[in-house]
Amino acid sequence: MTTDIDTETAVELAEIELTEELSELEDSHEIELVVLDMAGTTVRDDGLVERAFALAAERAGFAPEGAAREGARQYVRDTMGQSKIEVFRVLTGDEELAQRANLEFEGAYAELIAEVGVSPIPGAEEAIRALRGAGASVVLTTGFSPATRDALLDALGWSDLADLVLAPADAGRGRPHPDMPLTALLRTGTSSVDAMAVIGDTQSDMLSGVNAGAGLVVGVLTGAHDRDALEAAGADEVLDSIAGLPALLGLADDADELP
Repeated sequence: MTTDIDTETAVELAEIELTEELSELEDSHEIELVVLDMAGTTVRDDGLVERAFALAAERAGFAPEGAAREGARQYVRDTMGQSKIEVFRVLTGDEELAQRANLEFEGAYAELIAEVGVSPIPGAEEAIRALRGAGASVVLTTGFSPATRDALLDALGWSDLADLVLAPADAGRGRPHPDMPLTALLRTGTSSVDAMAVIGDTQSDMLSGVNAGAGLVVGVLTGAHDRDALEAAGADEVLDSIAGLPALLGLADDADELP
């Protein structure tokens, strides 16, 4: 009887010790790099991307009608976050037409920014400054071209807000490929993929983070896709907005910032 009690006690002690070791191991993987999407995650979209797509399609001369038009709109919504030229290649099936439409998109988006303005997601700037203040590198990423990316940054006054800003043209391929997060990791000298967090509002953002092997993939509910879609695409956590990210990473004491 005594032997049985001793054996059970030994097993319990071993389990406690293992739990403590796993906890210490998890704590050792601190986030060094935070890769943040722009439109819908740190920047209010307010339907500007969809409106720019519609204008680009009309001006490039491939605007479909009826059910085909609604199908194209749905495809744009489903692929939010992906490289815009890749989306146009699928929609048009023609490289020359896709390139023309992409140029029209850039012009239309710039026009809309000038017309209605652009603003950050509430708490986004504060979150980015808190992350950098805590020692993490912050890299902004986008599916826009470098020209559209720079116009957006200028309109926001964000030229110096992050350590680096990447478009697909800077990294190779756009989302859902891992190229932008991995380029961010290399350029910031981050120690490992485990030390990287990828945050976005679309399934493509989540897939890009998963494909890059990021230690943490986080969805936010301020953009294109809902909680179910983000979790289905691999989100480890889903927040109401980017404002809750510092608390999630242990960089804020106010638990009310978490959803």
